[in-house]
Amino acid sequence: MVDGLGVAGWGVGGIEAEAAMLGQPMSMVLPGVVGFKLSGKLRNGVTATDLVLTVTQMLRKHGVVGKFVEFYGQGMSELSLADRATIANMSPEYGATMGFFPVDGKTLDYLKLTGRSDDTVAMVESYLRANKMFVDHSQVDAERVYSSYLELNLEEVEPCLSGPKRPHDRVTLKNMKSDWLSCLDSDVGFKGFAVPKESQGKVAEFSFHGTPAKIKHGDVVIAAITSCTNTSNPNVMLGAALVAKKACELGLEVKPWIKTSLAPGSGVVKKYLDKSGLQKYLDQLGFHIVGYGCTTCIGNSGELDESVSAAITENDIVAAAVLSGNRNFEGRVHPLTRANYLASPPLVVAYALAGTVNIDFEKEPIGISKDGKEVYFRDVWPSTEEIAEVVKSSVLPDMFKSTYESITKGNPMWNELPVSTSTLYPWDPSSTYIHEPPYFKDMKMSPPGPRPVKDAYCLLNFGDSITTDHISPAGNIHPDSPAAKYLKERGVERKDFNSYGSRRGNDEIMARGTFANIRLVNKFLKGEVGPKTIHVPSGEKLAVFDAAMKYKNEGHDTIILAGAEYGSGSSRDWAAKGPMLQGVKAVIAKSFERIHRSNLAGMGIIPLCYKAGEDADTLGLTGHERYTVHLPTNVSEIKPGQDVTVTTDNGKSFTCTLRFDTEVELAYYDHGGILPYVARKIAEQ
Repeated sequence: MVDGLGVAGWGVGGIEAEAAMLGQPMSMVLPGVVGFKLSGKLRNGVTATDLVLTVTQMLRKHGVVGKFVEFYGQGMSELSLADRATIANMSPEYGATMGFFPVDGKTLDYLKLTGRSDDTVAMVESYLRANKMFVDHSQVDAERVYSSYLELNLEEVEPCLSGPKRPHDRVTLKNMKSDWLSCLDSDVGFKGFAVPKESQGKVAEFSFHGTPAKIKHGDVVIAAITSCTNTSNPNVMLGAALVAKKACELGLEVKPWIKTSLAPGSGVVKKYLDKSGLQKYLDQLGFHIVGYGCTTCIGNSGELDESVSAAITENDIVAAAVLSGNRNFEGRVHPLTRANYLASPPLVVAYALAGTVNIDFEKEPIGISKDGKEVYFRDVWPSTEEIAEVVKSSVLPDMFKSTYESITKGNPMWNELPVSTSTLYPWDPSSTYIHEPPYFKDMKMSPPGPRPVKDAYCLLNFGDSITTDHISPAGNIHPDSPAAKYLKERGVERKDFNSYGSRRGNDEIMARGTFANIRLVNKFLKGEVGPKTIHVPSGEKLAVFDAAMKYKNEGHDTIILAGAEYGSGSSRDWAAKGPMLQGVKAVIAKSFERIHRSNLAGMGIIPLCYKAGEDADTLGLTGHERYTVHLPTNVSEIKPGQDVTVTTDNGKSFTCTLRFDTEVELAYYDHGGILPYVARKIAEQ
């Protein structure tokens, strides 16, 4: 978000971050800079989220992985700082290293709003003006030279959502119903569920705490105002509260089996919702504050009611979640919501009221008022002016000051935690939450050097857009998974399994949860979806972890075959740590997402890219072959980006590009990963 404030910053992989905390600098290839010109002004009723989803689609299509994006133009002056931060915070979804907004008058206004002193604001302005880094929209824009260019007229942005499975698959609100029906018809894929025509109208009846209930394809079971991207933006948060107010005054209600929640990105949000007097309307519709920070967007939605879960599972219902998050990859939000749509907070409330994504808001009512009249979307949607008026009267500088002042004070529970005075962490071997990591076991002072990958089996054979949500352990621990088996063996009851995120300090659980996504699509399984693979030598179908351990016990290396955009999504370090612990030595893909490629390099896994125009299909690779990666055994003979020959046991040979992008990454590989590298450097001092 800081890039919306004129601070140049970007995310690094968790593995790089760990090394940086130990004093290791990070390296990167100098990025290209994409200029994104904004003109015009958003129309009445169009939100920052609508703009974000539009920009995300444009940039993903343009191709900005590993690049900086700089926004400029007169249209920038029409965007609030919060709107800019919302766009900047979406950079992982459009793949850029950062989406940057230079400093202008709106930035200074935000600094004043959030309690910075007049002297500080004046110093910022004078410094940036003196260094020709301040943008003055009253003057003619100087022509800038960029690596490539894009342009968007803000007046053309329409209300929209993204989904049902990827953040850059934008759908305009007016086309939502037709797009949904198309998804039901289409083959299983990013825009398809392959529901037979005769089953599309199926109605599953169930009892919800003694009340008769029904659920159909497209019915909403989770409606969540969540994610840093939106919940730190007063315009969309107060917009959602105004929708709730109008709905409550008309007597509308949300069906009780829809799981609603509100997780603001900051404590300031509660203060201005209370100040506006609007929080009570959100509460009335079930959007109670459940916490501050990542919830539904990162898979922490919790369980659905058992009756709802049973109705979905037993009737194979394609249930929907609508959330104001920034990520909606398969299996991330909840295992039972196969359709997940990103939307602005006001739209989340509207869809919760409608109870389905199978609706045309222009023509169909979202509910019936207390006096029996049909209520339409337009009846509850606030104008831009209404929102601006509430923002002006409710979002005040003192709210930010008081919240910021209390940040370092903690709370009684945190402050009363007992802390050991030992300089070494006292590992508890019986803990199922924190386990001594294996990365330094049997480590010697001399680096092991390049390891040959010879006659390796293919552990998994993937297509395009395999995300870190497919790879990394996330969300709840499925009761039939290897991780669940591990916990059961240690006396942990199912109700206490908790989530993978809560147990990320235990490598035994996280390794078992790698590739455990129930929506994993592996070509080996030929149409079957789930966290299993084929152990090639025996032909057995096993859980991915079990197959990986079988290969390791047999003394075999493994590789992964993948398509384009491998590792898109959040910058999860376990998406690289898990495969390393499972014994994966190399990944061959059409392209990698920036942070995941960096994380693979940091864990000593070889990232390789097919040559342009080639992939597993064009080369005739089935994954049943055995693969040898021909790398020199001396690291001094390996260069970033060099050509590498890969051969198979059935006579195929093809050339890949080695995606260790810097000499530093080659040093990590020589040491067996970034963590052993840093440990050796510290030991030498």
